Amino acid sequence: MQDTAFDPLAALKTYHAAIDVLDFAAIEACFAPDACYVSDGVGDAVVGRDAIMAAFRGYFACYGDQVSKDEQVAALSQCSAWSRWRLEATHAVSGVRLVRSGEETVTFDVDGRIMRVEVKDDAGAQGSGR
Repeated sequence: MQDTAFDPLAALKTYHAAIDVLDFAAIEACFAPDACYVSDGVGDAVVGRDAIMAAFRGYFACYGDQVSKDEQVAALSQCSAWSRWRLEATHAVSGVRLVRSGEETVTFDVDGRIMRVEVKDDAGAQGSGR
C-alpha cells in the first residue's frame, strides 16, 4: 500500500502556485473556514476564509502584476511549512513599485487546509501585501 501521508511542503507549493496564476478558487480551497492570516504587510490579523479572500482580491486588484519567488522552502513539521520569499509588483493606479522579502510559515489542519499563515517582512522591506 502506498503511503498517503500529508506533505506540507507540497501543499505550500500548491498554494503558492495558485497565487502565482491568480486562481482565486484554488486559493480559497487551500484555506480552512476559520483560518487566520497574519502579515507585517497587512497589519492586523485577518480571520476567516471569506475575509482572507476579500483581502487577496483587494490586494491583487491593486498589484495584479506581482511576481513572487520562493528562494527557499522547507517542511517544518508534519503540518507546517516555511518559505523565504521575494516579490515585486506595481500599484495599478499610482504606479509605485512594491519590493518586499521575508519569511512565511504556513500551518495546516488535519484535512490539509491552511489554518494559519504568518508572514514576516525582512527589516527595511518596502511596501505592503502578501
